[in-house]
Amino acid sequence: MANHTEISAGYPSSLRKLVARKGCWQRYLLLGITTNIAFWAATFLYLKLTPPTYTSSSAINLPGAWSNANINLPDIGYANYENVSPYAALSSQDPREIYKFIAESEPILRSAAEQLNMSLEEFGKPRLKLIINTSMMSVDFEGASPQEAQNKSLAFYKALQTRLNKLRNQEAVQRDIGYQTSLISSQKKLADAHKRLSDYKARSGLNSEDQIKDLTTNIEQLRRQRAEIIGQQQQATTRLAQLSNNLKLSAGQATDAFTLQTDQIFQQNLKNYSDASASLVVLESKFLPSHPTLITEKAKRDAAQEALLVRGQSLLGRKFTLAVLKQLSLSSNNSGNNVPRDALSQELVIVQADQKGFTAQAQAIEQQINQLESRLKNLTQLESTLDSLKRNTQIAGAVFSSNLTRLDIGKSNTFGSYPLIQLVIQPTLPEKPTSPKDKLVLLGSTLGSLFVSLGLVLLWWRERKNLISDKTVSTERKRMEQ
Repeated sequence: MANHTEISAGYPSSLRKLVARKGCWQRYLLLGITTNIAFWAATFLYLKLTPPTYTSSSAINLPGAWSNANINLPDIGYANYENVSPYAALSSQDPREIYKFIAESEPILRSAAEQLNMSLEEFGKPRLKLIINTSMMSVDFEGASPQEAQNKSLAFYKALQTRLNKLRNQEAVQRDIGYQTSLISSQKKLADAHKRLSDYKARSGLNSEDQIKDLTTNIEQLRRQRAEIIGQQQQATTRLAQLSNNLKLSAGQATDAFTLQTDQIFQQNLKNYSDASASLVVLESKFLPSHPTLITEKAKRDAAQEALLVRGQSLLGRKFTLAVLKQLSLSSNNSGNNVPRDALSQELVIVQADQKGFTAQAQAIEQQINQLESRLKNLTQLESTLDSLKRNTQIAGAVFSSNLTRLDIGKSNTFGSYPLIQLVIQPTLPEKPTSPKDKLVLLGSTLGSLFVSLGLVLLWWRERKNLISDKTVSTERKRMEQ
């Protein structure tokens, strides 16, 4: 009995007492039956009392889209928009991990729970799993019923989308603030550039390069016009010299002759003088110098001569004598052979007037050319500054247009740092509960029962073996003592 007690010292007191009261195998059989009954009772109670749990599964995809857009603005600038794949930014960064972190955050779970009028504890947390080598993420939600599990998944996805849209809007607002700041700055620079350009145009009188081109064209036209007038002037000068040589009159004398010829009073006085002179010649051949008729006619001639000289001096503005009258070939009436000479004299005066007119025109055009060339020189010097101001204005306009285009294009990138997600697998409506799993529980209980029974058998076998060994030792000791 001492050996039995020593062997059983390592077991609990209840077991030792049981072993002490019963036989060897009966004790272990009773213990095995009790243990298995307790084990299976606990199993059936668990299956009976544990409420079933249903799991709704869904899957979310993050597309790896990559798109870009290029815009050329004629004479303004170039704008580029690129929507990079979320997986190409950093090799060590997986956007699904970011979405997983956001999905497990308390605000989203609380928002989803409020949709179902549940507390955060009742709603629970989803089981999120990233599928390797894909852009997929599986989502599992548990519920007390199939409909509850599915509703949790739908509420979770709606809350996730709402949260992502809010984050995208916040990012868009912050991005627009940056774009607006840059746009306002570039707009101010553009306005300043336009003001400097306008002030310079008003101050310098130079508005565009076309103004210089037009001025150059005008100068060339005036030069051609001057060349034509100089040619006409030379022709008039040649014609004037020819007429003066034919008439033995200078241009001034021809002008005087034409002036006298066109005056009716002078011509009447000339006619009276001519008639009196002719009558006097006839009377002198008939009468003596003291004859009253001859004296009367001389007085008439002298009166006509005086009137002629006075009128001629009045018209020409200088002393007029009969010698001058004879030189101008106006001593006879406008008849007979004097008509061609009068026409030539008139043409001489006209040609002289044309020659003076051409000379005056050539001088006026030369003066205009000099003025325009001086202005062209000044405008050419101002053109470099105008080009610089225009270039600055164009650059400011290109920057402003580019910023404006970036702002408009940036608004089209509504996803920003949070790419689009797609619910590729709708939340399922489970048909069977995921827990408790009857078969798995029964299999576990069966294996546990077998392990316990096997353990008790092994303990019984060990104890029996020890008893046999102790009995053999005792028999040998008694034999040695005898």
